[in-house]
Amino acid sequence: MGDVAMTVPVIRAFIQQNKNVKITVVSRPFFKPFFDGIHNVDFFGVEVKGRHNGLLGLLKLYSDLKKLNIDAVADLHNVLRSQIIRNLFSLSGKKVAATNKGRVAKKALTRADNKVFEPLETMVQRHVETFEKLGFSVDISSPNFPKKAQLTENILKIFGKKECSNWIGIAPFAQYESKVYPIDLMRKVINELALNTKNKVFLFGGGTKEIDVLNQLAHGKENVINIAGKIPFQEELHFISNLDVMLSMDSGNAHIAAMLGVNVITLWGATHPFAGFAPFNQPLENCLTSDRIQYPLLPTSVYGNKQVAGYEDAMRTISPETVVNKIQNSIK
Repeated sequence: MGDVAMTVPVIRAFIQQNKNVKITVVSRPFFKPFFDGIHNVDFFGVEVKGRHNGLLGLLKLYSDLKKLNIDAVADLHNVLRSQIIRNLFSLSGKKVAATNKGRVAKKALTRADNKVFEPLETMVQRHVETFEKLGFSVDISSPNFPKKAQLTENILKIFGKKECSNWIGIAPFAQYESKVYPIDLMRKVINELALNTKNKVFLFGGGTKEIDVLNQLAHGKENVINIAGKIPFQEELHFISNLDVMLSMDSGNAHIAAMLGVNVITLWGATHPFAGFAPFNQPLENCLTSDRIQYPLLPTSVYGNKQVAGYEDAMRTISPETVVNKIQNSIK
């Protein structure tokens, strides 16, 4: 989800600066709402479990896309499936380009021995360079974001009007445990924020287990609300656009909020913003990282999927007080 969200600011800027070009985004249907409202952008939903499944399905996908009279292909994913599609277009004479994910440099950043600890190019900038390879100029230095979405009656009925309160989103989960801030510390963050009656805290997540935890975190606090599973995904995007700040792990929620122009504060455990996955257009100081003096092997992973013995408590070096202060300063 985060990978797709990081393409949105680039595509939005591309369309604004290349008004005579039409883009067709090819991805899973779930992600279509990311691109709604962007002029000259169509969406083609890939049926990964149906028509476009397997190698034969990829050939069908290529055949379906050929009917769109595509002039060039920008492969922003650069995995096996997308590589096959772009190579088929290349063989048919179309111009193609792919995002260089910088895998060698990322390996050097995360390895234990001879670590090269330096910031790498962001994924957003790498996507810009992909379009440049195709001959297009894209400037993301002064991005334009969509206006805050008008909230539906359904949202207002469930969560109420914003009025004078600070709307704070918190997404406390991530795909891998090494990227999740300890729940007991997150509870302290939420409890402290809830003491201010001007704050309204909204908890994001999904799935039965996560919803149970979110319900526990919200229990007994009128101004802490679990929104997980209560509104459709498209309405959730509209809701996020109205937040004053989003607190997230290194996860998709951070990139969704960033693509909508919301202030984002991120917490980093086994991973690190130097790998290029910091939320778009956010100051580096909004990325709160675990203590590398105490845990010098950090980052140990690009995606958080590698566990290192003795590093289970790395995120405990980020104090709840630091997190709360960063949130409060961001909404003054």
